[in-house]
Amino acid sequence: MDQFKQISTFVEVIAKGSLSAAARAEGIAPAVIGRRLDALEQRLGVKLLQRTTRKLALTNEGAAFLEDCQRILHDLETAESSVSERSARASGHLIMSAPAGFGRQHVAPLVPSFLVQHPAVTLTLNLNDRVVDLIGEGVDLAIRIATLTDSNLVGVKLADNKRVVVAAPSYIARHGKPAALDDLARHNCLPISNEGSQPGWTFRQNGKNITLKVAGNMGCNDGEVLHDWALAGEGLAWRSMWEVGAEIESGKLVTVLDQYAAPGNDIYAVYSQRQHMPLRIRVLVDFLRRAFAAPDYWRMT
Repeated sequence: MDQFKQISTFVEVIAKGSLSAAARAEGIAPAVIGRRLDALEQRLGVKLLQRTTRKLALTNEGAAFLEDCQRILHDLETAESSVSERSARASGHLIMSAPAGFGRQHVAPLVPSFLVQHPAVTLTLNLNDRVVDLIGEGVDLAIRIATLTDSNLVGVKLADNKRVVVAAPSYIARHGKPAALDDLARHNCLPISNEGSQPGWTFRQNGKNITLKVAGNMGCNDGEVLHDWALAGEGLAWRSMWEVGAEIESGKLVTVLDQYAAPGNDIYAVYSQRQHMPLRIRVLVDFLRRAFAAPDYWRMT
């Protein structure tokens, strides 16, 4: 029980932004919150928080631990709800946001099946590539393909993801495979281009992430277009595995420079911190987790 209280206190402190705010919410003295955090760090043998009188900051270990703790608490809440709400059913309207490409390919096709299972729920799916303000815009749930940084949100990991450099076999036959990062300068790269700027491609080299500017004879602000150009043999593209995994499996695309692949931006469902999360949000998160965890899902889509 003490261990669970320490974990739940740690998550609550991050959500509230301070020890005093977490203490007020629980109706106890801030010193009690501080002792719980001290005991947790001592038990784990790592520093989770840098604490000053003015602010809190997560350490790298603390950020990773927070993600695991949020998932554990979500699973516990789900387990309890499945017992206490067994006779209840999800109902009401859901507003959901997802990145445009991922949403078209991996969320929209699942919505009808979800609504068949939960006929008292209605859902609006908004597809766009900006980071939406869940609270300000009244969004119940968002899909994000990035590391969660907003401590006011709960992130539940839905699936692994990484980015890879791909090309069609026809392009490789004409131009060969790049063997090192320097070789990219001699290849036709197909970069994403947003309002004239090109953010570059990120790789892992000598234990560090590096971002390289690449160039080619075509660029586009739409990832699906870059994907189609790569399939047509026009050049190299840096794409997410959720987009190209099935085509790599079938041989329509091949990966290059795999030894330099950077850690991936995994796929999360995020929602605002709430004391009582509506059942309709919980069942949607669980539905997506099960769907993406199904054997061969990423090969078939």
